[in-house]
Amino acid sequence: MELRQLEYFVAVVEERSFTRAAERERVAQPAVSAQIRRLERLVGQPLLVRSSRDVRLTQAGSALLPHARTALAAVRAAQAAVDDVAQLVRGSVTIGTVTLHPVDVARLITDFHADYPDVEITLGTDNSDALLAKLSDGRLDVAIVSIGVDEEVEGLDFTVITDEALEAAVATQHPLARRKTLPLQALCDHPLISLPPGTGLRARLDKACAAAGLRPRIAFEATNPLELANLARHGLGVAILPQSMARNSSDLHSLRLVPELRGRLVWALRSDMTSPAARLLSERARRMIAGSR
Repeated sequence: MELRQLEYFVAVVEERSFTRAAERERVAQPAVSAQIRRLERLVGQPLLVRSSRDVRLTQAGSALLPHARTALAAVRAAQAAVDDVAQLVRGSVTIGTVTLHPVDVARLITDFHADYPDVEITLGTDNSDALLAKLSDGRLDVAIVSIGVDEEVEGLDFTVITDEALEAAVATQHPLARRKTLPLQALCDHPLISLPPGTGLRARLDKACAAAGLRPRIAFEATNPLELANLARHGLGVAILPQSMARNSSDLHSLRLVPELRGRLVWALRSDMTSPAARLLSERARRMIAGSR
């Protein structure tokens, strides 16, 4: 059983596609298919079920997957240990972020690359739930995610980027624009504009409403908070936004929610991270975050 075979197998499972796995591993698709066939011959059982739309694990594949991930993690740890002895920083770092955040990731990556040109960095965006899942299973090394003010996720270390209230925002001609505060129950009487499920902001809203026995009337969803503000600006409903955005968006009136809803943006790193590159990048990110306060 070869390391390359396990790498391709895990890539196909995570991407649910031979084509995307080949792009991720930067090889031709036939090479991925050939290595998976060899792995299946080696174990004596089919590992994947291929269809026109996606790829699914067989029972044997499901049994192999956690061991394949453990083996790959062990190899990365071994390489990191050798690199530590040689004082080398190389390999790769995979970063995931929510759509909108205040961290200058481009400058962070540029400065880091200047000092460590042998480190390959991949950057992607997703919602907070997906990013946390990818951190947990090793598909990401670090991430900028949204979590609750009292929320802790086992196995992850956090550096807080922002900790702020969520507020309602309406067009200046909206009837609610005469108010300064808005009880949660009154909020739920209006059509709401929110980020979709899976995002930290939506999780805070849904959790608070559920605790109060309320059901929010979600009229519009958008994946970018800037779009939420724009929809509210056109009078389509009440947008739920971070306080800083609600109060600094032109043609919008902000209202404090009662009770207060709060959320945090954090830089998250796996507690058991063995990659020297990921640790060094995270340390630089922490200094950047501290310097911006």
